[in-house]
Amino acid sequence: MEQTSHDKKVGTYFDKAAVTFDTFYDYKRSTFMQWVDRKFRSDVFNRYYATFETLTPLEGKRVLDIGCGSGPYMAEAARRGAARVVGLDMAEGMLELARRRVKAGGLADKCQFVLGVFPQDVPAEIFDYSITMGVMDYVEDPLVFLTAVAKQVRVCGVLSFPSKHWFRTPLRKARYRLKCCPVYFYEPAQLERLAKDAGFSRANIVKMPGAGMDYFVTLYK
Repeated sequence: MEQTSHDKKVGTYFDKAAVTFDTFYDYKRSTFMQWVDRKFRSDVFNRYYATFETLTPLEGKRVLDIGCGSGPYMAEAARRGAARVVGLDMAEGMLELARRRVKAGGLADKCQFVLGVFPQDVPAEIFDYSITMGVMDYVEDPLVFLTAVAKQVRVCGVLSFPSKHWFRTPLRKARYRLKCCPVYFYEPAQLERLAKDAGFSRANIVKMPGAGMDYFVTLYK
């Protein structure tokens, strides 16, 4: 599927940032940067823990990781017994890191990687769960996206959404504008509306503790 100009901007940004994101998850950064991550980016770690607390049990389940990045969620899902994990990302650099990660963990036989855009390029199958972390920040039409998720999952999907903040939101918008990468923000009432319109029966919305920039959202069929 040919990417839109919007998707190309996002994909280009993450191709360039692939190695940085990988070191973030694996604690490979300098001692100072690890302190910065814990202090100001704790939401990233909190949503990781919340994901696997929510998606239990995983034994024998089929999982779709939308915007899988360097594969930390894929590897953990496979390690916890998922029968099949499909990771989709629009950045080839990210997928290469994900392949290396699952191979190093002896988990490659459970995993499939797809270069492309959701939902156009996802295999036509139903998954028990979907994971969408750090993706909705960059989705131009969230209703179309969530409607597609609702059609693809049997039980639920877990997603992160960036919240609106009087100080940090304008700064992040300005920073990403310089990188030519669009970014979007949300409020709880908007999330409730989107979940209902997309066809989900219930939405559980939790503000992540810590830096306070993410909502952790579970959308139930």
